[in-house]
Amino acid sequence: MKKIFSTLAALSLAAVINAQPGGGFGGFGGFQAPQVDLPASETFKDVNYADDGQAFHNCDIYLPQVEAKSYPVVIHIYGSAWFSNNSKGMADLSTIVNALLKAGYAVVCPNHRSSGDAKYPAQINDIKAVVRFVRGNAAKYKFDTSFIATSGFSSGGHLASLAATTSNAKKVEKVGNVEVDLEGNVGQFLKESSAVNAACDWSGPIDLLNMDCGEHMGMGNSSPEAVLLGAPVEGNENLYRTLSPITYIDKNDCPAIIFHGKNDNVVPCCQGEEFYNELKKAGVKTEATFVEGGGHGMNMYSEENLSKMVDFLNAARKK
Repeated sequence: MKKIFSTLAALSLAAVINAQPGGGFGGFGGFQAPQVDLPASETFKDVNYADDGQAFHNCDIYLPQVEAKSYPVVIHIYGSAWFSNNSKGMADLSTIVNALLKAGYAVVCPNHRSSGDAKYPAQINDIKAVVRFVRGNAAKYKFDTSFIATSGFSSGGHLASLAATTSNAKKVEKVGNVEVDLEGNVGQFLKESSAVNAACDWSGPIDLLNMDCGEHMGMGNSSPEAVLLGAPVEGNENLYRTLSPITYIDKNDCPAIIFHGKNDNVVPCCQGEEFYNELKKAGVKTEATFVEGGGHGMNMYSEENLSKMVDFLNAARKK
């Protein structure tokens, strides 16, 4: 019998249990990690990137301890199967964020609207607004906007990858008979670019029409992606393609690094493998690590993998 990605409770609970300390999925409405002692010189909490006072448009900003005139930026996005609108406090703080800060990157951890707040493309509209916010506030927060990357775990990895593969897309893209406004109009910095320079995908869904690529896994009518889109997959294939980062891959895409556990029973590893193969086929700079014994967040954040992430970003900056 196929495993069906179905209920909110099962997915969120399993993900919270499996999360690394200070990382992983957020829970219902803003489950937060215990306080994590990060190597940050300054921390700015609950900064509203949309200027609308909504908690789902708040972000936390961390600046490295190393003194510099400006810092390259990584926007790191929590995972929640798109169900949480307030889990920036669960954005892999003690693992990914910690490693990035030690490497000299400023890190921005945003909230975004959940599938209960608004249907897609609201979520990618929010992440693109964060990128524009970073550019619009470069002087205030000492951001070096010559390098902005996105990173994320699970659904956050999906949004990080989607921001990367749509960096060269039109504001409104048409996929078959479906139009999608990828850019949106969130925030004050609409004239700034939402393009990014690199992406880190940690266990993200990439091809939403192929979520049953894993053995004994499948996609049901109440799957997280069906809730996000407000429609079942059958008869809405082009709508699902608009949600899929692989739809927008072309040779001009920024570099992307992929980490996926071979034993992931929430987002199958073949999603990461497909992403890697399609990027390679298009001639995009990419690397991938498929972790033996790695689950959905479990056994993924080794020092070796965190170093690979940092090295990849450093190389992308130099290029």
